[in-house]
Amino acid sequence: MADIVFGPVPSRRLGKSLGINNIPPPKRCSYSCIYCQLGKTHILTAERKRFYDTETLSKALREKLSEINEDELDYITFVPDGEPTLDESLGEHVKAIRDLSDKPIAILTNSTLISIEDVRRELMEFDLVSIKLDAVSKDIWRKMNRPHPSLKLEEILDGVRIFRRDFSGKFISETMLIDGVNSERSEIERIADELLKIDPDKAYIAVPTRPPAENWVKPANEEKLVEAYEIFSESLGRDRVELLIEYEGAGFKIGRDLVGDLLSIATIHPIRLDYARQILSKSIHNPDDLIERLVDSGEMKLVKYRGRFFLVRRRREICEG
Repeated sequence: MADIVFGPVPSRRLGKSLGINNIPPPKRCSYSCIYCQLGKTHILTAERKRFYDTETLSKALREKLSEINEDELDYITFVPDGEPTLDESLGEHVKAIRDLSDKPIAILTNSTLISIEDVRRELMEFDLVSIKLDAVSKDIWRKMNRPHPSLKLEEILDGVRIFRRDFSGKFISETMLIDGVNSERSEIERIADELLKIDPDKAYIAVPTRPPAENWVKPANEEKLVEAYEIFSESLGRDRVELLIEYEGAGFKIGRDLVGDLLSIATIHPIRLDYARQILSKSIHNPDDLIERLVDSGEMKLVKYRGRFFLVRRRREICEG
C-alpha cells in the first residue's frame, strides 16, 4: 500500500503534501522530459486506461491517514510515477478521497491530455491544478519534453486555455529552465505571452534540483533566471511569479514501514543522502547500515548531482514492445 500513498513530503509549491501515486511502475507518461527526476519514460503513451481500483486506493489512503497527524497536511496531491491524467479512474479517486479527508486535493499534470473533455471535467474536481509550460515553440517543446508522437502542442495550449476559463480553483504553472534549450530570451518571452493568456494564480520558474534523466542537462544560470523572472513579472506582475531553485529540505515523514516508506518516497522524490540519514536517525540507531543494505540489494542507487549525493529508487528496465 505504501507504493500508492507516500509521505508526507515537503513541496516547494504546496507545503506539506501527502502523495498519491495513481500510476503503477514502470514509469508511464506522455512525455519523456530531458530533466525528469524519475528518469526516462519506460512506456511513452497518450492512451488513458484504468490502473488501481478506487477501493484499493482508498484503503491505502485510510491506512496512511491513520499513521500521521492529518492536521499537519496542506494538500493531498496526485504526483505519480508518470502522468496522472492517464488514469481513467482519476475522477472516481478524487470523489473517494473527499469522503476520507477534508484536506484540499491537488494534481501536478503536464497538461498533455487537457484537450480531452473528460480530462478537463475530472480536473475540475481538484482544488489546485499545476500545469507544465516549458516551451511554446514546437522544436524546443520536442527537444525538451520529448512528447508522444500523437500529441500536438497547439491542442494542448488550447485545452489549457479552455480549462482555465472555467476552473475556479487555484491554478498554477511551472516552467523548467534548461541551459541552452529553452533559456534564450526569445523563448522566455513567448512563454510569458502564453502565461498572460492562461492567467495563472502563480507562475513558478524552476531548475532541476535532483538528478535529471539526461546527464548533459544543466540548469539555467542565475542571470537567465533573473531575466526570466523579470520577463514573466512584466506580463503577470511580481506578486504572481516565484523562483523554485532550492531543494525542499528534510521534511519527509517515515511511518511504521521504514523501508517501504523510504522506497516509496524515493520513487517520486530522490532524497539527498544527508537528509535520508537525518530522517532515518529518528527511528534507527545506524541509518547508514540500512542505506548500504538497500543500495547493495539493488533496491536503491546513489547518484551524484551538482556536488551532492541522492538516494533514488532503482528503475526497472521495462518497456512496452
